[in-house]
Amino acid sequence: MIQLIPAIDLIDGKCVRLVKGDFRLKTIYHDDPVDMAKRFEDLGFGRLHIVDLEGAGKGRLLHLKIMEKIANATGLVTDFGGGVKTLADVRSIFSAGASMVCIGSMAVKNVDEFELVLEEFGGERVLLAADARDKKLVISGWKENTGNSLVDFIGTMKEKGVTSVLCTDVDKDGMMSGTSVNLYEDILENYPGLFLIASGGIGSIADIEALDQAGVPAVVFGKAWYEGKIGIKDIERFL
Repeated sequence: MIQLIPAIDLIDGKCVRLVKGDFRLKTIYHDDPVDMAKRFEDLGFGRLHIVDLEGAGKGRLLHLKIMEKIANATGLVTDFGGGVKTLADVRSIFSAGASMVCIGSMAVKNVDEFELVLEEFGGERVLLAADARDKKLVISGWKENTGNSLVDFIGTMKEKGVTSVLCTDVDKDGMMSGTSVNLYEDILENYPGLFLIASGGIGSIADIEALDQAGVPAVVFGKAWYEGKIGIKDIERFL
C-alpha cells in the first residue's frame, strides 16, 4: 500500500505552496509549521517532507531551527531539503534532528561532495530529489534544464548507493491537475527495487489511488490537502 507523506514548504517561517516552483505564485496556508507538523502526526501520518524553499532560492540553509523544533515536538520521520550544498550542510541537518536529507542539485553540480555524503551517512539516509520536465532532469530550483535523461540519471545515482528518490514532475507541481503515472511507471520498470516517491499534481484521492495501483511506493502531497481537496476520510485507509 502506498505511503502518504504530507509536505511542509517554508518561506519566512510559514507553511506555503508555490505553483511550478514560482515564488511569485506563493500562497500561505499556516503561520506555524511546528503546529502543522503536530497536526499531521495526530492524524496518523508517520512521515513528513520539509522543504526550505527560501533556502533553496538563496542557496543556503535558512530554516534549520524549524526543523529542530519539529523534531523535538514530534516523532515523525522527517526529510529536509532546500539549499543543501555541502557535507557540512548535511551534518547540520542531521544535527537538527532530520531523519533523512533531501539532495538535488548537489548530486549533479558537486558529485564529489555528494559521494562524501553517501560515504559518511549511507544511501538509506539520503533522499535524492530527481525532478523532471518532459522526462529531462532539471535542477537549481527547476530553473536549469540539464537536457539529460531523468531515468538515466537515477540509474547512475543508484550505482552510487542511492535507494530512495523523490521525483517531481515540475509542470504538474501545484496544479492539482493529476499526476504523471506514466513517468513513475517508467522509472519503476527500469529500477523495480527503488523506493520512489511521486510528487506534483495531486488533486484528489483518485490521483493517489492511481499511483497506488501503479505500484508507486509513496507520494508527497501538500496543496490538495491545504485546500481541502483531500481530507482525512479520503485517506484514512492508507494510514
